[in-house]
Amino acid sequence: MAKYMILIYGDAAQWDAMTEEQWHAHNEGHAAFAAKAGARVLDGRQLENTPMATSLRADAHGDVHTTDGPFLETKEGIGGYYLLEASDLDEVFELARLLPELNYTHSGLEIRPVVERG
Repeated sequence: MAKYMILIYGDAAQWDAMTEEQWHAHNEGHAAFAAKAGARVLDGRQLENTPMATSLRADAHGDVHTTDGPFLETKEGIGGYYLLEASDLDEVFELARLLPELNYTHSGLEIRPVVERG
């Protein structure tokens, strides 16, 4: 079994504008995903909106600098993630299609295999 990270991207302003009813439906979608994925979900969390992030970057001299928020040139930021264990990428695609972010035009998913080093 391989591990895969599903990164959930979206526009924080759009998420903030969701009504209580929309959030309820959104959370039901995540519950359906978690129920179908079962023990394949190793971890998953919603993250604070991107303005709460702090970025660290090193300059050419090796000095580390911090900035408020992510280093983004788009409105989309990471809103959450799932870490899955699955037999292959097709299995992850099948499960990921259940996530409610695919129902919105302001959000999407990125799936990456996790590098396992022994």
